[in-house]
Formats: sequence, structure tokens, C-alpha cells
Amino acid sequence: MNEFKERLKDVENHFLQNDLDLGYRRLIDLILDLGELNFYQEIIHYSDLYYNESSSDELKKEKALEILTALKTVSPPEYKQEEVLISTTQVEKTYNKRKFRLHPITFDIKSREVVGLVGENGNGKTTLLRLICGELKPTDGEINYHFTKAKPYSYELRTKLVYVPQRIDVLYGSLLDNLQFTLTAYGINNKENILLANVMLARLGLWPYKDLQWKQLSSGYKMRFELAKTLLRRPEVLLLDEPLANLDILAQQIILEDLKYLSQSIRNPFGVILSSQQLYEVEKVSTEVLFLEQGKLKLQEDKEELNQNFTIIEIDVINDKEELLTALSNLNLIQLKFNGGSFIAYFDESVSINTIFIEIGKSSLQVKYIRDISKSSRRFFVN
Repeated sequence: MNEFKERLKDVENHFLQNDLDLGYRRLIDLILDLGELNFYQEIIHYSDLYYNESSSDELKKEKALEILTALKTVSPPEYKQEEVLISTTQVEKTYNKRKFRLHPITFDIKSREVVGLVGENGNGKTTLLRLICGELKPTDGEINYHFTKAKPYSYELRTKLVYVPQRIDVLYGSLLDNLQFTLTAYGINNKENILLANVMLARLGLWPYKDLQWKQLSSGYKMRFELAKTLLRRPEVLLLDEPLANLDILAQQIILEDLKYLSQSIRNPFGVILSSQQLYEVEKVSTEVLFLEQGKLKLQEDKEELNQNFTIIEIDVINDKEELLTALSNLNLIQLKFNGGSFIAYFDESVSINTIFIEIGKSSLQVKYIRDISKSSRRFFVN
């Protein structure tokens, strides 16, 4: 089946199952992929209804299904195939005065990929992002940009390779005015300009705030707006430095979901590299996770670093260590560490996570939290 029709079906199911918020965002994705002005107008009218406090969920669902019915009659957009966008080969950076070295790093990023960049502060995450975007020049190695023939460090390259730092520049005027200005700068004028600006505000959850000034927004909504402005430029690669830093937990999850869905665009897919301290949230949406420790790269699936001989769980219990050891005594427990609030238990790889859960379930342990970190980058943070 055509990819557009598959996504239509998924969005329809979201509304039929009363997942209205997700359905609404994914419906806008379909309309952005289609790129037809009459559907831009439809979703703008629907957004007024969606955010109207007097609108019932049943009415929201009914009107959304009407739009989906209309979308089923259009010619679907052509699906753009995945491609390698950037490849780095033994890229490194040395700061003599800071006595810090980013050791040789080699990896690729493709369109529709979200690459998570994790590690403690001061281990080279921002340095790597700045190397890729051209703000810094590598001491050695190569960075190849396959999506353009523009010269490295040129303005032409930066129009499609967008770096969003943690500290966002102050803007003036309303959100809508700023988005319209961005579109004008990239050659989108007249009716499409105002319609597309409104659609993007709706997509990033900014519809109720479109007439507000920048200074009236919270830090979290400023990041959402920066993403809206950036996505209107239709980047090939989006580099984000700690985009979750000022967001609450729910907002973090939504932003990451949005990045994953938006990068999967049928017509305009892009790659994302984002640095973050929110490890588990990033792992949920990432196709690959890169861990930096003292400037050295570890891959999430690195065979040498994967502790292949172990099944590893992180567990937090009300009980003391002796009680936990007793509960796990029937399993092939190799080591039990205390890691600042939780225990890290290492078992032989023959012990499955299901077996561990069953054994814990038979015990009298009062478990507050348990997680399998055998293949998670979390294992790199364990002392």
C-alpha cells in the first residue's frame, strides 16, 4: 500500500480510538506532506475548533474524520527515499589550552534517522555538534556532506544544516510575524506564507500563543517556537544541543515524538542529531545512541562495550542490600553494585530478564523501579 495511505489509516485509527492529541498532530503531518493550500486552510479552521474550550471530543473527532475522508481522494505525494546525509571519518578536535581532546569519531546519519548524543557534561557533545555544523574546524579527519555540493563552512551549507544551540537568541514581535518573516526569507510569499506559518504553529502546539510576543513565552515554548521556525526552512539535517533542558517531563516526550514523526516526512525527510541528559527519553525515539566519555565515542550497540556476557538490571527497592541478595540468590548473580540510589545487578547472559522478573515476583521485595539496561547507554553511566 502507498505510504501516504498507510499513514492516513494510522491517523484515522488514532481518532477512532480517541487518541485525539496524537491524531491531531499526525493529521497536520499528512497535510504538510501534501502541501496543498486548501488543506492548509482546512487544518487552520480545524485548529480553531480543536482549541475551542466549548468543542467536545466527539465534535473534534467527527470533524477530523471529515478531513481524513477528503484526504483519501487526493493524489498522494511522492515518497522520497532515505539517503546518507553526513558521514564523519576519524574526526577529532584538540583544545591545547583546555587539555581536552575529542578522539577520532566515525559515524553516518541518514534521512529519517534520529541520533541521540549522550554523556556527562564536558565530554565533547557540543564540540561534536559544532564540528558537524561548521562552527569549528576539525584538527584531523573528514566530514562529508552528501546532500549538497555547497562548500564546508559556507552560508549555503548552513541553510540546510541547522544548528540550534541550548541558548536561543532573543526575538522581537509576535510568533506569527517571526514565522512569516522566516518564510519570506526563504522565498515563500503571498497566501502560502500566512497559511504555512499558521499550520506550523499548530503543529508545534503553539496555536493558543500565536499572537504573543517572544518575551511572554516560557522557556519550553520558546524551544517549540525555535523548532517551528527551523522546520519552515526545510533542513536536511537538524542539530539540537540540549533541546529538552527547560521542558517538563511531558513536554520532553512530546517534543521527542514530534521530532521523530516530523523527520519521517514523506516529501521532506531530514536527519536529527540531538544531545541530551534525558537518556531514557532519547533512547525511545533514537535509531542510534552515541555515548561520549572523556571525548571517546561508544556506540549503543558496540560489541566490545556491550557487556555481552551479562544481563544487567537497574533496580530500586525499599529493602536493604542483604534482602535483595537473598531474593536473587537462586539466579546466577555475578555482581551487585550500589549506584547512588539504585542497585545495578549483573547476571550471566543465560539469565533472561523474564526469569529475573519471575524470581523477584516470588519474593517479598518492595520494588520502586526496575529496568533492563543490558543494551541501554545507561550502562555506560554506571560506576
